[in-house]
Order: sequence, then C-alpha cells, then structure tokens
Amino acid sequence: MHGNAKYSRDATHLDYVNPNAPKGGSIKTAAGKGTFDTLNPFALKGTAAEGLNLVYGRLMSRVWDEPFTMYPLIAERVDVPADRSFITFYINQNARFSDGTPITPDDVIYSFNILKEKGRPNMRRVYKLVSTVERIAEMGIKFNLGDGYDRETVMILALMPVLSKEFWEPRDFEATLLETPVTNGPYKIQSIDAGRSITYERDPNYWAKDLFQNIGHFNFDTITYEYFRDDTVALEAFNKGGLNYRFEADTSKWEKSYIDDPSIVKYEAPHQRPEKTVGFIMNTRRAPLDNLEVRRAISLAFDDEWIAKNIYFGKQKRVNSFFANSTLSGAQKETIKTSIRKNLLTAAKILDESGWAIQNGIRTKDGKPLTLELVLNSPNEEKLALNFKKQLQRIGIKLDIRVVDTATFQQRRNDYNYDMILHYWQNSLSPGSEQMVYWTCEAAEQPGRFNYAGICTKDIDALASKIADAKTYDELIYLAQNLDQKLLEQNILIPFFYSGYDKIAYRKPLKHPATTPIYGSIVETWWMEVPEKTN
Repeated sequence: MHGNAKYSRDATHLDYVNPNAPKGGSIKTAAGKGTFDTLNPFALKGTAAEGLNLVYGRLMSRVWDEPFTMYPLIAERVDVPADRSFITFYINQNARFSDGTPITPDDVIYSFNILKEKGRPNMRRVYKLVSTVERIAEMGIKFNLGDGYDRETVMILALMPVLSKEFWEPRDFEATLLETPVTNGPYKIQSIDAGRSITYERDPNYWAKDLFQNIGHFNFDTITYEYFRDDTVALEAFNKGGLNYRFEADTSKWEKSYIDDPSIVKYEAPHQRPEKTVGFIMNTRRAPLDNLEVRRAISLAFDDEWIAKNIYFGKQKRVNSFFANSTLSGAQKETIKTSIRKNLLTAAKILDESGWAIQNGIRTKDGKPLTLELVLNSPNEEKLALNFKKQLQRIGIKLDIRVVDTATFQQRRNDYNYDMILHYWQNSLSPGSEQMVYWTCEAAEQPGRFNYAGICTKDIDALASKIADAKTYDELIYLAQNLDQKLLEQNILIPFFYSGYDKIAYRKPLKHPATTPIYGSIVETWWMEVPEKTN
C-alpha cells in the first residue's frame, strides 16, 4: 500500500516463524459465542463456522509484520499502474482446489461476480467499483476500475477469495450450507457436528505449502473449534484439559479463574496494533444524546479510577483514542486525572446549563425525564454497567440496563435500536475504506453498517474518505491522527481499558515462535512438540 515490501524475492521465510517447526499434533479451542449453521462465510445468511479462513484461499496473502503488503498466492504476479486504475492477476499454474482440479481464470471471474452480487456488504461496495473484467492471455484477469475507486481498491481486490465455479454455480449461494465445499486452503474440513464443533485437517498436498510466506505455518494435523453455551463453560473445559488453547478477553478471568497446573502457560503476547475501541457507545440519532454537552456530562460520570482498580486490577490503560496503542493515535499523550466527585460536579453544572433541571431526584427538561437504556450482550458486563448506573443516578440520570441474547443484540445493533450499547470498533495499522463505513453520514443512515454512534459531520466525512487514498504512510498517519482528534471531540464513546498485549493460555506441549510480529501472536505459526516414535 505504501513504500516498499519488507520481503524480497529471495526471502526464504517470514521473520516471525520457526521455519523448522515440526508438523503434527492437534489444537483445540473454543469458538466464539453462539453456534453456526453454514460453511459459507461470504454470504449474509446464517452464522459461519469458526476457522473457515483455513480452507478458503485468496488471490494474494498478507503477512503480519508490516501494515499492508500483498504477496503472491493464487495469483503469482500482478500488474498495477501508477494511478492504480486497474489490476491484472496472473494465476499460478500450480494452484489447485482441494479436489485436485486446477484454479482457473473462470473461477476468479465467477467468484468476483457472485460476491459482487450476493456477498457481504463490504465486498459488494468495493467490487462494484470495477467497471469491466477482461481475460488476458491464458491465465490473466484484468479488473478495470471505474468512478469512486481509491488507492486501496486494488489491495482489497487482491484479498478476494477464489471459489470453485464447478462446486458453487449449481447451488444457491445465499442459502446456508453444511455440505463440505470444494476449497483451496492449507486445511480441509474433516468433520462437523452442526452447531457444536468443526474440525479441520491439514492438507499434506496443499499446493502452496512451499511458498515462502507459508513456511513455518499450518503445523497442526488437526484444528478443532468447539462451541459452548457460555464462556464460563468454555474456560472450565480448558481448565479440565478438554481444550489446549484459549484466547482470553476477560481480565478478571485471566487474573483469577485459571487453575494452578504446571502444564498451563499464561502467555502475555505483546503487539503494536491498534486495540479495540470498546466502551459504551452513545447513539446520537436519539435525543438527548444528539446534544454534545449532554454526551460530555454523561461521559464524566464514568468512574474510571474505581473500574481500573476493581475490574482491571490496575494493570490496564484507559482507551484514549480510536487507534489506541499505535502511531495512528491523535490523542493527547498526557491527560489530567480528576476525581469522580469533581467530575460529577462538572457534569451536574453542564446539565444545569443545558436546561436539565433536577425534579424529585431526576433530570427533566420540557417535562421529559433524562432516562437512558444500555444494551448488553452478556451478564459478565453488568458489574461495570452497574457502577456506571450508580454514578449517573448521583447526577439525576436514570439508566436502565438490559441484557439480551446474541441474536437480539445483533438485531438491535443492526437497527440502531438503542440509546447506548456496549460494543467496539476495530482498527488496524492500515486503515482504509472501512473508515467510510464507521463514521460517515451515508453509513449513519444505512442499517447494518458500523456507524453505531450515528455520527455525521462534514469534517469527519472528508477525513474518512481521504484515508484510503493516502499516497504515503506518513500521510496516512497524519490523516488518521486528525480523524482521531475529530472523533474524540464528539464524545460518542465512553471508553474502557486496554493492555497492549494478547492474553493467551495454552497447554504444553504447544509452542510458539520467539518473535511476535506487530499484529500479535499468530496461531498459524504455533506447533506441538510431538514425542518421536520409538520402535
């Protein structure tokens, strides 16, 4: 995307792998919340199984120690002009599907057309920037870009998954699928227990296993994702030895809920990527949250000192940016600490000056009480929310806390049916066109997008649209920092905390490389020390 690639043509492997990692063994981990009912992660219908990235190959691949560079995979080379108005992919003649059939330009063209018409919204939006598609020679496909493309468009096209036309064309792409598809990744689907578990097996004949960026990767013979009714049960399964790898998101569990077992390793893996911007998001589409001063007053009622100590054990930092933990952050480095008592006095003054008077202990204006509803997706989040409710009550704001199931949460989130919601935005070191979906006026009006706050200003629209077209990484940093500052000024989020490292618990004899890339520990580079067989 910017500058030169880190790795040259004569690179033998990536810097963050063990090129001599042995093959063999198994890894078993818990899937995310809920269940699954489809093996097609690219259509809207259904909930896709975890781990399908292991079986679906793409035209080119990313690596995780530079922000945004593509290396050859299914496409062995590309042609791109200086203005990035087109990209031509030349298919590697060795590229194969899991059934042994060759990957052809017809498969690429079919994949493009079906994903543009019936794929996820982010795919449809980008793929519709292509004006025409041409066959070039025997193995080439040229994508000519039309109005609205930017410098990132060719990069996103390079990440297009390649589907088997022979397998998919006779089927309804929009229907849920539990039939094992023809794929082209380093793993194949070994077995599924619908909604409960899925197991992948390493393909020893994977056509791309010797490409330099795959050396030291995909070492386990099998990878299993198991589904549990809640995360507490999943943690119990890990503690009992039913699972041997766990990514921990809950600081309290990390500190208190793992058993004392010499076979368990708690690995705090450092990274340099932006942390999730998680917190209470305020919906500016609804009064009185459409008022900046009201939002500022509500934000002041968050007792960060108590929460940092009692929920995050004093080990985490307050999120102060939409790109926290990275060079893209535009936040002020030093913040002045004030007590919750002083903050509540300031908040009360702001509300008084905004016309919200106290009547019988409740803030009212024009006869309407200042009552808000906060939507949560897990009872585990209630402790923090209850503290916030208590502080709001002290300044006359009533907060109703509603915990809903996953399906209801997703529906309310997609419809923007909430005053406040506990959710997040995820940014990377290479922000691009997704910023238009996060922050613009257009996204604010469209259900199912990621502008959860409904933010809409000309300045933010302009900055979000420029990021994907940045010509240098210095320019990208400048734009991201400015966007960050503008967003922070809007007080749309009451942010939580972050650690700057990933919390990974695993059981021996799992092992990981000594070097961790900027994006964090990559499980595809892990391996298992399998004892040698004796006669």
